[in-house]
Amino acid sequence: MSTAARGPLLLGVRHHGPGSARAVRAALDAAAPEAVLVEGPPEGDALLELADDPGMRPPVALLAHAADDPGRAAFWPLADFSPEWVAIRWARGAGVPVRFIDLPAAHSLAAAGGQDPDAGDSVRLDPLAVLAETAGYDDPERWWEDVVEHRGAAPGERRDPLGAFEALAEAMGALREAYGDGGHPRDAVREAYMRQRLRAARREFGDAYAVVCGAWHVPALRAGTTVAADRALLTGLPKVKVETTWVPWTHRRLARAGGYGAGIASPGWYAHLFAAPDRPVERWLTKVAGLLREEDRQVSPAHVIEAVRLADTLAALRGRPLAGLTETLEAVRAVMCDGSDVPLALIEDRLVVGDVLGEVPDAAPVVPLMRDLTRRQRSLRLKAEPQDRELELDLRKDTDTAKSLLLHRLRLLGIEWGTPTASRGGTGTFRETWRLRWEPELSVRVAEAGIWGTTVLAAATARAEADAAGAAELGEVTALAERCLLAGLSGALPAVLRALADRAALDTDVARLAEALPALARSLRYGDVRGTDAAALGTVAAGLAERICVALPPACATGLDADAAAELCGHVDGVHGAVGLLADADEGLRERWSAVLRTLAGRDTVPGLIRGRAARLLLDEGRLPAGETARLMGLALSPAAAPADAAGWIEGFAGGGSGGGTLLVHDDRLLGLIDAWLTGVPERAFTDVLPLLRRTFGAYEPGVKRTLGELVRRGPGGPASPTGPGAAPEGFAPELDPARADAVVALVRLLLGAATPPGEPEPASAPT
Repeated sequence: MSTAARGPLLLGVRHHGPGSARAVRAALDAAAPEAVLVEGPPEGDALLELADDPGMRPPVALLAHAADDPGRAAFWPLADFSPEWVAIRWARGAGVPVRFIDLPAAHSLAAAGGQDPDAGDSVRLDPLAVLAETAGYDDPERWWEDVVEHRGAAPGERRDPLGAFEALAEAMGALREAYGDGGHPRDAVREAYMRQRLRAARREFGDAYAVVCGAWHVPALRAGTTVAADRALLTGLPKVKVETTWVPWTHRRLARAGGYGAGIASPGWYAHLFAAPDRPVERWLTKVAGLLREEDRQVSPAHVIEAVRLADTLAALRGRPLAGLTETLEAVRAVMCDGSDVPLALIEDRLVVGDVLGEVPDAAPVVPLMRDLTRRQRSLRLKAEPQDRELELDLRKDTDTAKSLLLHRLRLLGIEWGTPTASRGGTGTFRETWRLRWEPELSVRVAEAGIWGTTVLAAATARAEADAAGAAELGEVTALAERCLLAGLSGALPAVLRALADRAALDTDVARLAEALPALARSLRYGDVRGTDAAALGTVAAGLAERICVALPPACATGLDADAAAELCGHVDGVHGAVGLLADADEGLRERWSAVLRTLAGRDTVPGLIRGRAARLLLDEGRLPAGETARLMGLALSPAAAPADAAGWIEGFAGGGSGGGTLLVHDDRLLGLIDAWLTGVPERAFTDVLPLLRRTFGAYEPGVKRTLGELVRRGPGGPASPTGPGAAPEGFAPELDPARADAVVALVRLLLGAATPPGEPEPASAPT
């Protein structure tokens, strides 16, 4: 090694810098060291041989986590253009030893519970920002491009493989003298350990080895610190047992500060600079043109030529050796995007940052749960991708059902690979829509979930049983039962149902009972759709519904404030929907629930909001005649009723989300009652009830509000107002037209899938 006489070769780099990566490769080629030491946790040494595996494709990250607490983890990400990765690949190719020399993860994870030990109130120095400011730059990224990334890139420029490292080490030495640890107090411990590793390497290789580390550490590694001083810093450090592996990483994650604490703003651009053999600007702008053409924008080769000229001109005007990212983006905006930032944002997202996802070989150590998950992903063709994508599932198909079960089981384990979203193709229970996005941190979640089992099914079952045993409230268990059915965890249902029955028997709070019933009703429906045996839930649900029917009227008759009444009114809606789902199995339940609603609607001690809602639900079910409805409204809106209670009744009965506006449009008598009450409210009381009324009527659709306003404006006896008994407002006939109504009966039966009664003609064809 030519530099042996002056000590080991210290190559201070910027993590994830393509210029540093090229310089490291050139320096190693020139010096040919007998060993290479790289900044990183020594626990990863056993995994370095996987760097040669064809299945290893950066970006990847070395993951270290506490063996007994996988959530306590840290990542060391590496990309193709990371100097550390280039050094590892060079050493493996040259057949020389390569080792990590940073503080072991066993110590760093034990300190501060795996959090960044340097995090706190101190201001942390950004060395590149200080150097850029000293050089007269207002952007550290632009300064780095000029002095490192573009160094040696100009035609005919000679490269000194070590010159940049020597200059950067000198600059960092000046910064360390001026700023000390720069707000990184933990660095002293890390650097003490690195020096120990350097001493061990010197005993083995003499000075014929190279060190690749952050440039900030170079002055400390050259310092003449004694062995005793370094040992003193390392004595008594906490320690945990750790496990390490390689995991896929993404360019988008490289754009965030993490791992080495060196997030970069433009990983896609840096990857291009590192991979481009020549003419990087021309090649980059060609990529941009290709992306824009894929988005149906009119971009031709002439646009590329003009953008290259503009970028080069901007660089020359600014005194830069080559056009950088700033100049290329400005040229793209002006030439290819017509000055618009909208397509430019797409370029920044897709190309400047990018969604590249790395791969690790199957030989990399993983927890058994991850291996099972990977096998299922492959069998179901569910590829882990870093960008958002929607997945539409039809649960009538076996493969789609299997995908749904897998995603629901992972969610139960806390692995949020997929998030359920509203289905665009319909609202049937046989359809599901998921938004999938694989984040590298999910590897940690899988490691955490590994304590529950070695397969996804076993782990989800064990987790559900444990959650059922530890649930504190009835609602938690009912929600868990629903999730178990969605995930097809028939093995966990007995334990969940036992917990459900125990808590339902002991719970006397009707609000909690009412909150739990809808989830059980949905669970029964999902069980039918997915072919899951959910019959045992029916008994529990029926018992719960009976207890609600008994306990709800007394609970509503007690003194409730406005918030409590609103909460209980929401529970009434939920129970009503649940009864509709359960009534197929127990027809008597619907009658018992209707009796409860009649009790609520007619009891003066019940808050107006709940009375109004009960009356409306009965009316919608056809169990409350129009005359009785008008009588109840008249009582609720009589002068003797408190204005706030009357306004609450209106909100419960005619709330915007229940179709109340359409009802008032079609029933002139009910609208007249509300209008008469409203005009008679005293001035002081009107101010109090106005927010309630605005909330009620403000939720109506614009067309409904316009129609109501026109009907109220005309008023009784108005020019277009009905004049005879039973007459209807303008635009509405006083009675139903049987011929027009019968014309749609066949179509409605077809939509609902109902059989056509004998003697009636079959519909000709499905509607289009």
